[in-house]
Amino acid sequence: MPLIIPKKYHRKLLPETTEVAIKMVKDTFQTIFARELRLRRVTAPLFLLTGTGLNDNLNGVEEAVSFTIDAMGGRKAEVVHSLAKWKRYKLGAYDIAPGYGLYTDMNAIRTFEDLDNIHSLYVDQWDWEKTIRKEDRTLDYLKKTVRTIYKTLLEVEQTVYEKFPHITPVLPPDITFVHAEELARLYPDKTPRERETIFAREHGAIFIIGIGAPLSDGQPHDGRSPDYDDWISLNEEGYQGLNGDIILWNPVLDIPFEISSMGICVSPESLREQLKLRECPERSSLTFHRLLLEGKLPYSIGGGIGQSRLCMFLLHKAHIGEVQASIWPEDQIKACADAGIELL
Repeated sequence: MPLIIPKKYHRKLLPETTEVAIKMVKDTFQTIFARELRLRRVTAPLFLLTGTGLNDNLNGVEEAVSFTIDAMGGRKAEVVHSLAKWKRYKLGAYDIAPGYGLYTDMNAIRTFEDLDNIHSLYVDQWDWEKTIRKEDRTLDYLKKTVRTIYKTLLEVEQTVYEKFPHITPVLPPDITFVHAEELARLYPDKTPRERETIFAREHGAIFIIGIGAPLSDGQPHDGRSPDYDDWISLNEEGYQGLNGDIILWNPVLDIPFEISSMGICVSPESLREQLKLRECPERSSLTFHRLLLEGKLPYSIGGGIGQSRLCMFLLHKAHIGEVQASIWPEDQIKACADAGIELL
């Protein structure tokens, strides 16, 4: 995505006040979020051993930052992309009962990301996972969970407004659900990104269901790893997918703004199907995949919520570098500075 410089952009908080606001947003969100979804915080790793299958494959093609460990005979480790599969493994290790779960402060390095208003080399998010029963693997349960998360977003937005009254709320009272196939039929001559733009602009906050499986035009709405959430199972509405993305309309940048990817996680059956469809059945021999296929991991629902993205959105910032310290191209730093966008 090319750098966006909003017309007549004026920062609403000085950098020093922004730092205070960032802490307030993060503290408030995770407190409410953990209470409403009944999650407990656990310590998260920054890197994992290569070959275990525990690191997130994201869209299945991105390469992780890796290094060798001298003290372990040169074994290879890699910096996490996310903790998508690790946290499900931990659910089982901690024997967390259905209806309860865990969350982490996840920090990752993604060297393949574009560097623009909403993408950074550094990724910080709340990775969360909750144990569910087999009978909870439904679209209704997914929607109920999405509404709970969205309610938390509304509460934190109100908290920001009460502390900084010049930052007025922009989120609608409810989130709108739509399946990726419905979007494709509504706008058959548009790209997935264009469909998101039209629908998010109209509704303000949307959850797109079924990201990963091929649609009627033969193409998926977007890429998705085959071994995390379930994008192949038929749901109650007759479409494929028990997963999706929370997308908000960002009025500062005038674009759709993904805040979370989440979903009901793969069952042994759907994992096998998704690995086959993506032509990587060999992954079934990796530690994580083998445990799941043998029924040794709990059924779960989970996802990731971008911390810097949330702060950026709620504080009405134009660039993610206004709420996190990272590395940016010199020309981008200058273009932002010229427009009054001060990167940390």
